[in-house]
Amino acid sequence: MKGILLSGFFQNFADAFYKAVIKDQRYLAYLDGLKVTLLISVLAILIGTAIGLVVAVVKVASSQNKKMWILNKLCNLYTTVIRGTPVMVQLLIIYNLVFTARDTNEIIVGAVCFGINSGAYVAEIIRAGIESVDRGQMEAGRSLGFNYIQTMRFIIIPQAIKNILPALGNELIVLIKETSVAGVIAVTDLTKAAQYVGSVTWDVLPPLYLAAACYLVMTLGITKILEYFERRMTQGDNH
Repeated sequence: MKGILLSGFFQNFADAFYKAVIKDQRYLAYLDGLKVTLLISVLAILIGTAIGLVVAVVKVASSQNKKMWILNKLCNLYTTVIRGTPVMVQLLIIYNLVFTARDTNEIIVGAVCFGINSGAYVAEIIRAGIESVDRGQMEAGRSLGFNYIQTMRFIIIPQAIKNILPALGNELIVLIKETSVAGVIAVTDLTKAAQYVGSVTWDVLPPLYLAAACYLVMTLGITKILEYFERRMTQGDNH
């Protein structure tokens, strides 16, 4: 009896997999969606890192220079609003308020939105990393003739990166998973492609299982890469 049940289970699984992936070359939909997800993620990472770095440096500098209090208030407002509102709501607001032209590229909209969202979290991570570096490092850089920006670039930031790499890695993983909501602005990403296949096959779960497996592989791959860089940095410190 158990053998019959197992045989029926595997047969149903094989049929569902065939309909969801192989029939009518539906795997191409997943590949196209995966490309869009990766493109949005890479662009968002670049945008978010750039924003986060600038905001973090401004917040640290303003804590030492009271004349920059306006910039500090703006940066605090940015991080508070972005971290306090859902990313899907931000995506819809940016899409409908800023990008209103008919020829708008939804992928760019998604990348900009997720980059702005990630930038608020990256800013706090980098700020904490900068503040974890001994203050004597700044004084040492200035005594060597570096200005504030040069000291940050060549001395403080490289040391801070070692401290914040795990947190940055977690933010990167969260960002990739958050892109799954990009379908609300008609972006055919991996999740949207799985939903499309499910609507065609009238069986929504197998495509979603496959999409979940793809996200899992991506996040595990990033985790392994980050662990490698952490080991390399640790070895460098030991030498």
